[in-house]
Amino acid sequence: LIQRYLHLLQLLPTTSYNSNLLTTMTNHINHRRYLDFLFLADASVSLVFGVLAILTPHGIIRSLGGGEYNHSAHEVFRLYGCLRVAVGWITFNVRSVDDGRFRKNICEALFFCYMLQAMAVLRAQFTDKANPINWIAIILLTVIGGAYGRFRFGAGGDMIKVYELPQNNKVMR
Repeated sequence: LIQRYLHLLQLLPTTSYNSNLLTTMTNHINHRRYLDFLFLADASVSLVFGVLAILTPHGIIRSLGGGEYNHSAHEVFRLYGCLRVAVGWITFNVRSVDDGRFRKNICEALFFCYMLQAMAVLRAQFTDKANPINWIAIILLTVIGGAYGRFRFGAGGDMIKVYELPQNNKVMR
């Protein structure tokens, strides 16, 4: 449908209005594709990490805990893995949703979620024994959160139109 609109706009006589409209629509389509790619990448990493966290053997938890096994820490790690699987499933399936407000709210929620996780790991890094894995987690969480924040708050909020483009011929009832 969008490709059809773009084709029709290219057939119109060239005016500054038509060329600006064509450029704007093309930019919004590209933003939509980038956001869908972000959702797909986040879903893939979340699903893999979640499954690995759920299936992590006792020996790895023991080595991460300084040689001592902590059942409660292992249980919390598995529960976090379950949440990552759920987030992965949601972000994988939200790519096909055309509701702009819903996609906006998902981006906003994931922005705050990743930033809060980064701050929690940063606090742990400075209040407990320093760990290089924490720095990797802080960087990754901040980058992913920043990417969602760019779509939600970037360009003075004008990127929000990326959510409002129709993507299929479904009729809302």
